[in-house]
Amino acid sequence: MNTIKTVQLDFGFECEPIQIQKKILKPNKKRDNDFVFNFMDCLTSPIIVFKSAWQDIIPKDILKNIKLSRLLCSMQQEEMASLTEALAYMMPRTYEAPMPTEWANIYTWLGLQYAGQFKNADQLGTMKEIAPTELSEYEMGLLNNLRRWIYDKRRKALKNILKKNTLKPNFPVHQKRLFVK
Repeated sequence: MNTIKTVQLDFGFECEPIQIQKKILKPNKKRDNDFVFNFMDCLTSPIIVFKSAWQDIIPKDILKNIKLSRLLCSMQQEEMASLTEALAYMMPRTYEAPMPTEWANIYTWLGLQYAGQFKNADQLGTMKEIAPTELSEYEMGLLNNLRRWIYDKRRKALKNILKKNTLKPNFPVHQKRLFVK
């Protein structure tokens, strides 16, 4: 089978080569809707945490920084939960029972990343002593799977909230008896 090779000749014209030309993005309603939904997701989605009696013990500063972390992930076009969200999810689980070594490494590494990102000097010094500087490929795979799972759960929860709010009729009090039996 013959393969066709493309050759571009230079005739002295000032134009970019074919491969380098940028694609022109046409306006797309779906892309605009996705932008709006993604922005709503960053700001209003519920925080997914491990179901435990300890879920109320997550520090306020971590909960406060989740929205900012979501926005940063959205700007980088990552379709995964932020590292801060993964840390918040895992925190109640750590109080339940001992975790396997891989998950303990992931948890401490997440703590190190959080301390470094939000410039907490006290935490950063402590975390540098106990946390691994990098994760193995296997541990990174486990973390990415967890982040994708949290992201999917978070978006499903937001969609359910939006469905409830749009399907609920909002009649004035005196008209309810006319339309609802």
